[in-house]
Amino acid sequence: MLQRVETHYKVTGFAALFFMAGFTLIAFLALSLTDQSHFDLSKIMADAYLGNIIVFTLKQAALSTLLSISLAVLVALALARRTHFIGRSFILKLFALPLALPPLVGVLAVLGLWGNAGWIKHLITSLGFDKPSYSVFGLSGILITHVFFNLPLAARLILEQIENTPSENWRLAAQLGLPHISVFKLIEWPAIKTVLPGITALVFMLCLTSFTIVLTLGGGPASTTLEVAIYQSLRFDFDPARAVTLALIQLGLIAIFLGLSFKFTKALPQTISLKKTSNRPLTHGKIYHAFDAIILTIASLFIILPLASIITDGLTSNLPRLLSTPKVWSSILTSLMLAVLSACLAVFMCWSMIKSIKTSTGRYAQVVNFIANSILVMPAIVLGAGWFVLLQRLGLVFSFTPFLVIIINAFMALPFIFRILSPAIAQANNQTQKLVTSLGITGWTRFQRIDLPALKRPLTLSFAFAMALSIGDLGVIALFGSQDFSTLPFLLFQSLGSYRTNDAQGLAFILAMLSLGILYLGELYAHHLPPTKKPIANGVDNNA
Repeated sequence: MLQRVETHYKVTGFAALFFMAGFTLIAFLALSLTDQSHFDLSKIMADAYLGNIIVFTLKQAALSTLLSISLAVLVALALARRTHFIGRSFILKLFALPLALPPLVGVLAVLGLWGNAGWIKHLITSLGFDKPSYSVFGLSGILITHVFFNLPLAARLILEQIENTPSENWRLAAQLGLPHISVFKLIEWPAIKTVLPGITALVFMLCLTSFTIVLTLGGGPASTTLEVAIYQSLRFDFDPARAVTLALIQLGLIAIFLGLSFKFTKALPQTISLKKTSNRPLTHGKIYHAFDAIILTIASLFIILPLASIITDGLTSNLPRLLSTPKVWSSILTSLMLAVLSACLAVFMCWSMIKSIKTSTGRYAQVVNFIANSILVMPAIVLGAGWFVLLQRLGLVFSFTPFLVIIINAFMALPFIFRILSPAIAQANNQTQKLVTSLGITGWTRFQRIDLPALKRPLTLSFAFAMALSIGDLGVIALFGSQDFSTLPFLLFQSLGSYRTNDAQGLAFILAMLSLGILYLGELYAHHLPPTKKPIANGVDNNA
């Protein structure tokens, strides 16, 4: 019986894996076989502009990662040391907000604070000084926006690892009266360095594959990354050969850094629990208190001010006029429909692959695990463009465009919801696997009576997170969106391109409220779900 169940899970996991691999392979083949007469690899590789793109891609990703990780370590240490101050819970909740915002909303937030008409320059001129000449477009704007998104993510992961330190270590340090520098060397840093390579690789890959941020803030050819160059090659030049070359270069770079992170990472936490508090003793000393206060204040303002600019600019952007526009409502409804379907597909595929991994051993489980976590490195634009070219030849492009958006957005959500579902399913399996095997409970009966009651909360959170990621995505829709098929991010992007800043600010506010509202409702529903049912004992359901 157990063998049959394991075979069933392996089949469903392999089917999901085969679907992802086949979908990706067909996209690359469609691009590679398009207009082969113009494909000259040596000419493309000898292009000096391509070299500049690669250098800038690595440069902005490295600088963004360095800034994000360095600041995140300081913030995480300050939060770990100050476990009882009043504003700690607020800061932890504040750091969750950028993770839920679409990249395009983050761009508008940075522009609202640092842009030419932003709060910073307005404040300086109102104080009687000359208007600063800096520009937020280019490398500076890209770095600020990347840190805005990645600093909270890295800080939360590092803080989780520090708080997982055994309480005995803190008691021993207090009994020995270790100075602060010794506590850092002997307790804090050993905990941080186990996860630092993995977190660094994650942030680096997110910056390396950044599309929306670089597309809107790049500021020209001098600030173009591989991802944006792929988009330009397909959208404006329609040069599939060049797009494939750029995509392969990007995948090669990511594979190198991903391999390095696997080599040096010892343990990476799979879940983030911000409700836990450390058992470490209070850290005394005015200097340390002042330093921590400064770090946390700067980090909080770095997140609060852009968010405040989005809210203020959005509320003053004539929202009633926008909300009375049929085009806006059509885009909202399209975005919601695509997000729901994409989330359903993502959760189903993720469930199938995780169940397959949990019932498998050896190389197969490693392959499924690797692909589920590394699909994020695949350029979404390349996947969409390959299928677009193929369907265009068949005359079906407009009929299948929504399906492409749903599938690709589901793929892009997989690595994130994988980290939510994987530990939850592992824990549920450990508690119930032997019992359900002995009772012979399989298939739909097991899902309905055992798995679903135990996994309602992580499934709800995964679904909400996948929806939020899909509803704010610009990657695929930027390539072949049109007046007849438009989502809210695409409408916002068009407003920015047409210099309709007031409309863009209002649409960014609506998009932010939708994304945050979806996650809030998902978390609220999951929090108020009834307690997990106890496993069936002796063949009798205690909750019946």
